[in-house]
This record gives sequence, structure tokens and C-alpha cells, in this order.
Amino acid sequence: MDDLNGMREENGKDKVLRVTIGSDHGGYPAKEILKRYLDILGYKVTDVGTYSTDSVDYPDFALKVAKKVAGGDCERGIMIDGAGIGSSMVCNKVRGIRAALCYDLRTIRNSRQHNNANVLTLGGPLHSPDELCEMVKVWLDTRFEGGRHWRRINKIMAAERNRPAGD
Repeated sequence: MDDLNGMREENGKDKVLRVTIGSDHGGYPAKEILKRYLDILGYKVTDVGTYSTDSVDYPDFALKVAKKVAGGDCERGIMIDGAGIGSSMVCNKVRGIRAALCYDLRTIRNSRQHNNANVLTLGGPLHSPDELCEMVKVWLDTRFEGGRHWRRINKIMAAERNRPAGD
């Protein structure tokens, strides 16, 4: 993370300037590390909480992250809890959100290149600070490939619009 000299690689296809970030108590330490790192990289960061390690419910903060992205206040969102699973489930309930739970650089790249994910969920305690920073940087810099993937993204969005009840 020190080799970046405060600069971030430009992502000309997917312009990302504003990132919202949130966590529950389990993800709070990781969130604080990532906030500082994103600031160094030059992103405008909106922190929606939590603001301590006091016990809270992750759905409250996952919804805040998802709504900031869906509403256009931020281009991308990051939500961190103990494992990232529950937050991914919550974020994906918000119309327009394609949240991806990622756990390594391969899933990070895939979530952007193929799925055009706009929210990243992470299990903060599962990764070292350096791993978290690298994962977030790669996720923010990775471009959506478009092409054949648009057909699939359109199907995801159609499923969201139709919301069939338990077929």
C-alpha cells in the first residue's frame, strides 16, 4: 500500500470518485483502516457507521450503504461485517444493487469484470489490513468488461423488477 505514493490508477471506463463505507461492530476496525486508505487514494468517502465496536445489527448499516449507492450519492459501496455474508444478503434487497461477497483477488476481479458489482461486502476479521487494502483497490480499479456480460446483468435486473414469489 505504501508503493502507491498517494496516487490511484485511473479507471477510465468506470469513473469512481465517491465511495460509501459501513460496518457492524465486527467490521469496525477494518472499516477504519479502509477509510484512511481510500482517503490516501483520493476517493471522497462517506462513512455511514458504525462508529465503535459496541454491538450493533449489520442490516442497519448494510441498508445505509446500499441506499447511498442506489440513490446515486456514491458510485460504489463497501460494507464490512464478521463474514460479509449477511451484509451481502441485505444489500441485494435494495433495488439497483449488485452486492458481491468477495474473499480473494479472483472473486474481486470477477465481481467487477463479469457482474458489474456496485457494492463489495467483506468479512473484515478474515483478512489482514494489507489484504483488505489490496482487495479494495483492485475492486475499485477493475472495469466491467461489458460485451456478453450485459445480457446477464440485464437478466439480473429483470429478475429484480419482476420479483417472483418463491418459484
